[in-house]
Amino acid sequence: MRFVFLYISLFLTLSAFSQSEQLAKNYMQQGQYEKALSIYQKLYNKNPNRNSYLLGLVESFQQLEQFNEAEKILLRRVEKNPNNAQIIVELGHHYDLQGKPEQARLYYDKAIKAFENSNVNHAYSLAQTFEKYSLLDEAALVYEKGMENNPRANFNVQLAKIYGEQGKLEKMFGSYLSLLQVQPNYINIVQRNFSDYISNDPSNEANVIFRKLLIKRLQQNPDILYNEMLSWLFIQQKEYKKAFVQEKAIYKRKEEGPQGIIDLARIAISEKDIKSATEILNYILETPVSRDLKLTAHKIILKAKVDNANKKEYKSIVEQYNAVFTEYGKSRETIGLQIDYAHFLAFNQDQKQEAIRFLKDIIKRERLSRFQSSRIKMKIADILVLDQKFNQALIYYTQVQNALKNNFLAQDARFKVAKTSYYKGDFKWAQTQLDVLKSSTSQLIANDAMELSLIISDNSLEDSTQTALKIFAKADLLAFQNKNEEAIAMYEKILTQHRGEKIEDEAFLRQAKLYEAEKQFEKAKVNYLKIIEFYNDDILADDAYYWLAELYVNELGAPEKAKELYEKIIFNHADSIFFVNARKKYRALRGDAIN
Repeated sequence: MRFVFLYISLFLTLSAFSQSEQLAKNYMQQGQYEKALSIYQKLYNKNPNRNSYLLGLVESFQQLEQFNEAEKILLRRVEKNPNNAQIIVELGHHYDLQGKPEQARLYYDKAIKAFENSNVNHAYSLAQTFEKYSLLDEAALVYEKGMENNPRANFNVQLAKIYGEQGKLEKMFGSYLSLLQVQPNYINIVQRNFSDYISNDPSNEANVIFRKLLIKRLQQNPDILYNEMLSWLFIQQKEYKKAFVQEKAIYKRKEEGPQGIIDLARIAISEKDIKSATEILNYILETPVSRDLKLTAHKIILKAKVDNANKKEYKSIVEQYNAVFTEYGKSRETIGLQIDYAHFLAFNQDQKQEAIRFLKDIIKRERLSRFQSSRIKMKIADILVLDQKFNQALIYYTQVQNALKNNFLAQDARFKVAKTSYYKGDFKWAQTQLDVLKSSTSQLIANDAMELSLIISDNSLEDSTQTALKIFAKADLLAFQNKNEEAIAMYEKILTQHRGEKIEDEAFLRQAKLYEAEKQFEKAKVNYLKIIEFYNDDILADDAYYWLAELYVNELGAPEKAKELYEKIIFNHADSIFFVNARKKYRALRGDAIN
């Protein structure tokens, strides 16, 4: 019983000390240094060996400019323990505060010497003390010596951050590479850190330094890590053919298949570099890989060609699809390609009935899994929407929902039920479906559902007849049908007949994106500027800033204007989905090499 009583007493005492220390810290943060001093003095008197009490007391005296008192405490501790390198640094900092750099330097050097003589295992805590006072050279030296004296120590992350702040880019990159050799699972974090220095400009100082370092290390030690990082660097620079060389080297040395090469092709396609993507995927077709991978390569490149083709190229695309079907057959194995082909027939060549017959034949001909038949039914429904046969489309979407239950494709089908209802003007039923999807496990579907739901609800409140909303839905349907000029005219109807209504900014944005698709860039610019001028406090302001900046950079040759717009997102829209990209592109335009 006596031991229990002692334990409870000790616990209560420690708890009281902890609360008192927290209170003192709060007073320090609030600038109430006398109150903090009073508490720290009591804590220090009861336990003078505890560093946090001593340092709190010293800082309180320093803030009150009672330097003699602070100095006495520090000197007493150093006298008692002359090898306590951290306290010696604190004493050096104490002299720095008073504008005595020579004395400060004396003690900083003493701290490093004390560390070398007896405290090599305390490298981290000592370096952190130096870092606390922005003494980066000293901190780096301690980390370096700590690793030198203890092979098991790994301070590469800490060193890399310091080297980065110092502008020692080669050393920074080297430390991160050394980290990855020991802990390769850190690669995503390291690449994110590299993104603060690397730009898409191959002549950028950091890019040049990093490339030379990787090539040098690769020559000295053919570690596959360096191939991977070179590939990553070339991708940042949009040099996909150079990245391809590295990916081939990785593929030949690894026994994990050519997935990296396929991923690279997809990246090239996303950047509209179809020529490089074709060369990359042709390598897959000429390499002894599985039929599935070859079909994947065909699927990716044909879809990219469809997305970027003009009408003159349609005949050639049909021939390419038929060549693949001749080689691989129209079977379960090629269902993905067949669905893409049907999409091409309906959406690009306006052969809707032929596309639907083509898809229905697959269902009749093959023994399909639920997932395969659902994918086909989804495409049939999409084509029926394209043909404005909304009720038939809703039947197919509902069949997919019922067949798969809770699967991603079922959630997508529910969203398309809502979108189809919206197109046909049944806003109430669309809203019911969207309310369910707001909590979808797919963030993309949840975001799309939220966006459409807001458009419906916001524009139903102020207009009970939903006149403008009906026009807007018709314009959206025309855009879905690739009837861009008719959609632009329909959005214009809103802008002229419903000026000043809540839906106006949405119409400006939708119309602007279609102007861009039709390469009418000056008209798109005007729309974005109108959103910025008249709706600067509304939810689409950051969209307008971002897309106008992209327009200035990519089409209008006005990078300085783009820089101003990216800057507005950085400083005024920190919660924007465009924030990260805007910051990166702003830094690239400003020519930043480092943070």
